[in-house]
Amino acid sequence: MLKTVKFGGTSMADAAMMRKCEKILRSDPARRYVVVSAPGKRFAGDEKVTDLLYRLYAEKYSGKDNGETLEKISSRFQEIVCDLGISFDLAGELAVIRRKLKENVPLEWLISRGEYLCAKIFACYLGWPFADAEKMIVFQENGTLAEETYDNVYAMLKDLDHAVIPGFYGRGPDGEVKTFTRGGSDVTGSVIARGMRVDLYENWTDVSGVKSADPRVIKDAKTVRWISYRELRELSYMGASVMHEEAVFPLKKTGIPICIRNTMAPEEEGTMIVANYPVEREKHPVTGIAGKKGFSNLQIEKALMNTQIGFGAKVLDIFAKHGISYEHTPTSIDIMSVICETLFMESCRNELIMEIDAALHPDRIFIEDGMALVAVVGEGIDANVGVAARVLQSIAEAGINVRMIDAGCSELNIIIGVNDTDYEKTIHALYDGLYEFL
Repeated sequence: MLKTVKFGGTSMADAAMMRKCEKILRSDPARRYVVVSAPGKRFAGDEKVTDLLYRLYAEKYSGKDNGETLEKISSRFQEIVCDLGISFDLAGELAVIRRKLKENVPLEWLISRGEYLCAKIFACYLGWPFADAEKMIVFQENGTLAEETYDNVYAMLKDLDHAVIPGFYGRGPDGEVKTFTRGGSDVTGSVIARGMRVDLYENWTDVSGVKSADPRVIKDAKTVRWISYRELRELSYMGASVMHEEAVFPLKKTGIPICIRNTMAPEEEGTMIVANYPVEREKHPVTGIAGKKGFSNLQIEKALMNTQIGFGAKVLDIFAKHGISYEHTPTSIDIMSVICETLFMESCRNELIMEIDAALHPDRIFIEDGMALVAVVGEGIDANVGVAARVLQSIAEAGINVRMIDAGCSELNIIIGVNDTDYEKTIHALYDGLYEFL
């Protein structure tokens, strides 16, 4: 048995948490390759080290004094080193950052130093080798991972009994440090797991697995024991934030399972993320309910729209021109809607309307804001009669107005559009109404 382990920012927040992580590692000799995030929040109101590094960069290029922020970062790491009682050249590492700050320091190099320093300190504490992700993970020009990445991982780690690897970054085609999006240490863990052909990837965080509904809304939501790659992708995309939504991609070809575990409660089983279920989905057709607020609906009405070849393509091309990604395009014969995050439309909504009007001459065009999307996700939905009916019945009985319904062709999910103000009410209604299916 061979495992790759990833510890998130909460698990690396301070020396006390690092000792918990050490205990977890020492308890199982199969846990040999460890990926770490930058130190996260220690308490309410605290700041993540990565956020401090972003601020440091902003202060550098806005001309503001960055001494206070740099001191916060230095003190945070110094406290960890002192509390762990290790001999580590933190002054030398910080001197490199200070020197870079006097030059044109690249953003991605600077924000990656949280993971870099955390991994070096944790490796020193464990007495394990440090293996820099920059030497293994390679990005292509389009931002995707180069296939050589997995060969690099194996070549660098195969002769090491153990290793600590910083998450969140690698190197770009120009040889400079390049980062994943926020939360990308999850992806690093998947990359190391695939490269080393491990049996299991354990992702340790501050929750005991994936919840069947947003725990901020449903306080005692069930923990999901088994979930498929596809279901996790859908739930993550719709707001379930246990794991980065792209973390499953490196593992899809290999089928390596992922286990979400809680650093503060290591005795709990957590959630297994798998390619194929070891249990019958008919017994629990719905895996989870997730959603997000803050969507807008751009609606276009035109008589005989269905006879105009390329109408939809032209609309979406205008969205693409403005760099806007859309979520859904529900249509009827004479009406087309494009639903996307309001945030992306804020700076160009008037331009969108004018360009669509000029290109397609619709009878009517307008934008509605204040929409929330809620998804009911489950591999077993298609095999169980009545799930869709129960979804709509639960919402209707709660007196909630439905603004959109979208059932995917894969029958993996049912997505409901409601008013932002009805978001929490919708989650409660669906959780109560679908409880027997969960």
